[in-house]
Amino acid sequence: QVQLVESGGGLVQAGGSLRLSCAASGRTFVTIVMGWFRHAPGKDLEFVGTINRSGVSTYYADSVKGRITISRDNRKNTVYLQMNSLKPEDTAVYYCAADTTLRTGWRTGESEYEYWGQGTQVTVSS
Repeated sequence: QVQLVESGGGLVQAGGSLRLSCAASGRTFVTIVMGWFRHAPGKDLEFVGTINRSGVSTYYADSVKGRITISRDNRKNTVYLQMNSLKPEDTAVYYCAADTTLRTGWRTGESEYEYWGQGTQVTVSS
């Protein structure tokens, strides 16, 4: 079992920045692939990005590429989502997700993650 707790959401003006955190527990963090998703009102759950176990490699959705950075601190069992140049269309509930399997390759689908956090709301005002 892996428990995930997101934090850092809030209200920000367009053009601003926000950093979300996701603290994990229940399993050795360095063995877990982490991802971020978001769910905007009236839309499907959307993949945002993912980071490999060591934190060396990341993969982002085209919709956010260049504006976000995912990082992790394996000593603190935490993954981060740094979002810059925020737009109103970035408004959503943001979820972190964890996959403990040993599969290779980027995980971009909801079904590829086993554990999910409760989500944190990000609202970008125009």
